[in-house]
Amino acid sequence: MDLTKLRNIGISAHIDSGKTTLSERVLFYAGRIHKIEEVKGGGDGATMDYMELEKERGITITSAATQLQWKDHIINLIDTPGHVDFTIEVERSLRVLDGAVLVLCSVGGVQSQSLTVDRQMRRYGVPRLAFINKMDRTGADAFRVTQQVRDKLNADAIMMQIPIGAGETFAGVIDLVLMKAYYFDGNDGEIVREEEIPADLLELSQEMRRKMLESLSMYSDEMMELVLSEEDVPTELIHKVCCDATQQLRMTPVFCGSAYKNKGVQLLLDAVLKYLPNPQQREIKARKVGDESVKVELKPDPKLPFVGMSFKIVEDPFGQLTFMRIYQGSIKKGEIYINQRTSKKERFSRIVRMHADKREEVDSAEPGDIVAIMGIDCASGETYSETRDYCTLETMFVPSPVIKVAVTPATRADEDKMSKALNRFRKEDPTFQVYNDEETRETIICGMGELHLEIYVERMRREYKVEVNVGAPKVSYRESPGQARDFNYKHRKQTGGSGQYAHIVGKLIPLDPDGESMFEFEDNVTGGRIPKQFIPPVEKGFRDSLPRGPLADFPVVGVRIELEDGSYHDVDSSERAFYIAACDCFRETMRESNPMLLEPIMKCDVECPENDQGSVVGDIISRRGLVTQTDARDRVSYISAEVPLANTFGYATDLRSMTKGQGTFSMELAKYAPVPRSLQDDIITERKKQLAARA
Repeated sequence: MDLTKLRNIGISAHIDSGKTTLSERVLFYAGRIHKIEEVKGGGDGATMDYMELEKERGITITSAATQLQWKDHIINLIDTPGHVDFTIEVERSLRVLDGAVLVLCSVGGVQSQSLTVDRQMRRYGVPRLAFINKMDRTGADAFRVTQQVRDKLNADAIMMQIPIGAGETFAGVIDLVLMKAYYFDGNDGEIVREEEIPADLLELSQEMRRKMLESLSMYSDEMMELVLSEEDVPTELIHKVCCDATQQLRMTPVFCGSAYKNKGVQLLLDAVLKYLPNPQQREIKARKVGDESVKVELKPDPKLPFVGMSFKIVEDPFGQLTFMRIYQGSIKKGEIYINQRTSKKERFSRIVRMHADKREEVDSAEPGDIVAIMGIDCASGETYSETRDYCTLETMFVPSPVIKVAVTPATRADEDKMSKALNRFRKEDPTFQVYNDEETRETIICGMGELHLEIYVERMRREYKVEVNVGAPKVSYRESPGQARDFNYKHRKQTGGSGQYAHIVGKLIPLDPDGESMFEFEDNVTGGRIPKQFIPPVEKGFRDSLPRGPLADFPVVGVRIELEDGSYHDVDSSERAFYIAACDCFRETMRESNPMLLEPIMKCDVECPENDQGSVVGDIISRRGLVTQTDARDRVSYISAEVPLANTFGYATDLRSMTKGQGTFSMELAKYAPVPRSLQDDIITERKKQLAARA
């Protein structure tokens, strides 16, 4: 395979921006499917939304992969969900992709989930193109959305196309590089017609081309000289500068169209080939197993030792399906490869190429390929290679769950089926967590939001025929120290024979609970005041105390411990004694630090008719929400607010009734913030009652 003719791309966006509709058109124009199906509105449903639940609800729940051919290039395409509840699907897809298309709604513009997706793309250094979709909607404005990309995403968004008309008059696009107008004819927009630019748009096109060249010239001295001397800039130079700046993550080229009305998709595919990187143009970050400080350079060369990453797990009736991106070397059917984390040998008995839920068997795969392996047992994010301890690839970021509910099977006979289902879901989705509450004997499931857990409960009913009773949602509160405290703690115990003695002195310091680090430990003990072998048990004692705070048994976050001094006894001191001293010291010092409860605050974006804005804002305030921004366009109100998660349960139903079914909203975790003192006491009292009832 010629790697310069391979692209691995993902399509990501806010909810309802038209990602899956765009994927469907891409598959159709590339000849991968022969009939366009819609996400909503009967028919068989979109190709990439193959689950029954996805078809019924008209939303994407899991990312789906496929391969297609455009011109003489091969594109591996992954369509991802928009709901923040399924954010891990976007996270793991972007981790293994070389480029992405950020889809934006021409009316909604940059919305809350667009910001999250932007953060994820930056985290993995993924170059992207922006596609302003839904140009046929009333109120569509590509120029305003491009400005929002600059302002809100802090990206240098440069329009490479401008639309011909907008809303009902949207007819096609003008390419500012070639200065040609493109129209899309035929029943499905399959015939691309090139014309001269309409006279009424010529002046605007020349002005926008001048702006495009000025912006691009910031990335090239050669182009800068041509622009300043007002000479013609060669088309090849424009493409080269745009390609280089995009791949260096310095700019975002902007395209526009309407996937639903079949306009602009083919030109977007051309741009993917021109501007997004092939596997050879991406740096691959890998580290030596056992020594994180040693970097290992990987190259997409089939002759070098194989390195691949499992980025997604799916259980199906025939066993586990492991999606894998090949970074270096090649794999062959039936060969044995080694999991770098567990050192376990696995036989790759079958290799398949996916097209949504359909699969096509292949005998081998090379660098840049995205394939699925049948029957191996591994977790998401693990690295495979030919030899033990070769290298590990940088793993993906997994956000912590914010909501939990208790689930119990309706009958005793369903218990086994439910535990089988939960084990499968937990393996597939790292943001879905399951644990048994030892005191209440309940099974607790945790996830990223109400929709996330609702989907898994529904899948249990459908796929495993298990009826489950679901308890009321519970918020994952946290505890954090309110102020720094010094500690000077002695642990003495004498029970005949050798006793226990440990003495530790230091400081407990609060950290930002929203920071990267939840717990830090620093050893500043000098002169052997505490022997070195007793320091790790002290750290372990503090660390093991974090899951249950002194206020109400919630996990503790944002703590830094500085151990400065102490003493020991030649006979009575032991690792156990220092461990117990740290555990007891932590609870005592936390109580003295004026601890506070923290609650998850959700960033909530609401769209509703302008007439209902007053009642919607009033309702948000009654939920202890803080409205951060309101905007009205074309008789639609856009409201951004921060609302405590505890007050958002059932909001979907309330919003529908307030807006006669026309209101929509999306939510994602913004931060953890202190609970007001008046409410903190009520939460602690309620929690103590629960703990007492269990006892």
